[in-house]
Amino acid sequence: MMNERFLPEKKEGYVVAVVGATGAVGQTMLEILAERDFPVATLIPLASSRSAGSAVTFKGREYIVQDLEQFDPSGVDIALFSAGGDTSLRHAPRFAEAGCYVVDNSSAWRMDPEVALVVPEVNPEALEMARHNRIIANPNCSTIQMVVALKPLHDAVPIQRVVVSTYQAVSGAGARAINELAKQTGQLLSSQDATVEVFSSRIAFNVIPHIDLFMDDGYTKEERKMINETVKIMGADIAVTATTVRVPVFYGHSESVNITFSAPLDATRARSLLSEAEGVCVVDDPSTEDYPMPSEAAGSDPVWVGRIRNDLSCPNSLHLWVVADNIRKGAALNAVQIAEILIS
Repeated sequence: MMNERFLPEKKEGYVVAVVGATGAVGQTMLEILAERDFPVATLIPLASSRSAGSAVTFKGREYIVQDLEQFDPSGVDIALFSAGGDTSLRHAPRFAEAGCYVVDNSSAWRMDPEVALVVPEVNPEALEMARHNRIIANPNCSTIQMVVALKPLHDAVPIQRVVVSTYQAVSGAGARAINELAKQTGQLLSSQDATVEVFSSRIAFNVIPHIDLFMDDGYTKEERKMINETVKIMGADIAVTATTVRVPVFYGHSESVNITFSAPLDATRARSLLSEAEGVCVVDDPSTEDYPMPSEAAGSDPVWVGRIRNDLSCPNSLHLWVVADNIRKGAALNAVQIAEILIS
């Protein structure tokens, strides 16, 4: 637990900047700040010069988006960044030097050994690292939902190895990817050729076993993110391997997770542990074919877990099916939860 407050209590509320406020994650950050009644005294929406001058809505009021390049961060208490890695590398230190706490949603700072990589349900104590540099990294969306499910099981019986295959929604690749899936679906249903612009191949009625760039060892950067971030967040010597796949779903990432423990963990006990865990909802009833699906997880906050069963092929191993809204818990909600700790 934290020894002292990160920010002094302000009864009138805090000055909060949202960087990338016009994007999908930035818009969702605004919605969640309002939904959770975060004490915002002054809201400052920021974006690139291209979006500056447009308006966003927060609690029924319109705010004009300001140009990030021209903005002076003096006086800002918390900045939620979702504007890409290059932007974060340039501007997060500028905000931090002005006395602001930065919660960054890009990959820019995640593996920096001096920067906290935080999922509040898993490792809130890591926030102590932020006292000296004021920058906090939000993990990759697919990593967040997996470690929320892993944590209560690891606390009961230490995990040795994780094998994960992801089924990731196109919204993880941004608005253009969402539009491409919609456009291609219409084209194919109209017997037209699909126009491919965002992804390496057609995404409509297809799956693409390739997210982000390939590396020399055959893994993709997305797979490496999951591997490295899981170990950093869990703070344990866990062997992790991943295969990340893009599927024709608009919102909601799904994951098939196989876990090997240091000792036996029965599926019934695992189900009980997960049912009691913070941020987790268990939907797991084979008799009624009840299990989590992205169509139902979209727009919700929990990490949904089902298909909990022991691995018949390997001792001390367990299967999970894990689903979450990648824009909410996988990005915006996690950032706001971190901000809530900063003022608690």
